[in-house]
Amino acid sequence: MKRVMLIGILSTGLFIAGCSDSGKKQAFEVPFDGKMEHVHGIGYAGKDNGLHFASHTGLKIYRDGEWLETSKNHNDYMGFNAVDDGFYTSGHPGEDSDLPNPIGIQRSADGGKSLDEIDFAGETDFHGMAVGFSSHDIFLMNPQKNSKLDQGFYRSVDNGDTWDEAAGAGLAGELLHLAIHPSDSNWVAAATSNGIYLSEDAGERFELISGDGTGTSVYFDEENLYFASFTSSPEMTKYTLSDASKEKVELPELNEDGPVYIAKNPQEEKVFAIYTIKGQAFISKDGMKSWEQILDNGHVIN
Repeated sequence: MKRVMLIGILSTGLFIAGCSDSGKKQAFEVPFDGKMEHVHGIGYAGKDNGLHFASHTGLKIYRDGEWLETSKNHNDYMGFNAVDDGFYTSGHPGEDSDLPNPIGIQRSADGGKSLDEIDFAGETDFHGMAVGFSSHDIFLMNPQKNSKLDQGFYRSVDNGDTWDEAAGAGLAGELLHLAIHPSDSNWVAAATSNGIYLSEDAGERFELISGDGTGTSVYFDEENLYFASFTSSPEMTKYTLSDASKEKVELPELNEDGPVYIAKNPQEEKVFAIYTIKGQAFISKDGMKSWEQILDNGHVIN
């Protein structure tokens, strides 16, 4: 796969079970058996152990071996980040939404039933946004000037009340993905067309930590940074923050494909998930020694 093709792919990013009795209220989560498109983030949001996929038509959820989707709020979620009590997101409103377009930064603490505005509704769609899983600190790339921010990198440690500019020195290439440490927001990582970059000072300076190739995904847990990259084939690496050591992670068989999103279940130490360029998704329950496919070219596997 040519590098230009890979960057291009990365940059573009039904059955509803209701109650026949009209007097009964439809459940918010309903069975899903179809195809999802344009996924722009995955993560274990809240405490329900469900793996959430932020798709072009709202949330799809894989929980306990079953696929679900939300029966309303079919928003096009971009910059999606799972946190300990829900998720943060940007993007565009769905047809059933009265949110402004774009939706700015929104958060949900009830699984997506409702959204609360953080800032920039009607102004900006943030594709490059990272939120700390437990800190809820925000690090983002503002694509163009809005009412508060110039173009560039910014961070907020007070849920969007104030914003501080970050220099982003050392970063090179097209930005494809951002991640921030769950609790220590000095650690920020970026995947770009030039590779994987790591900052230890809240995004002021970044250092290239990968070899040749395009960086495609970054993800932190408390002790490690997991990152994916692509040269002639996909690679995934576990980078230990305490000593900068690297360990190769075994991926499932991928044909001209590679991970663009990585997630870990915070309540189950060995459970990881990946989502790929071609719309495949896999789960590992043994610390990434083996993988089970749950999504094939966007189609769910039941």
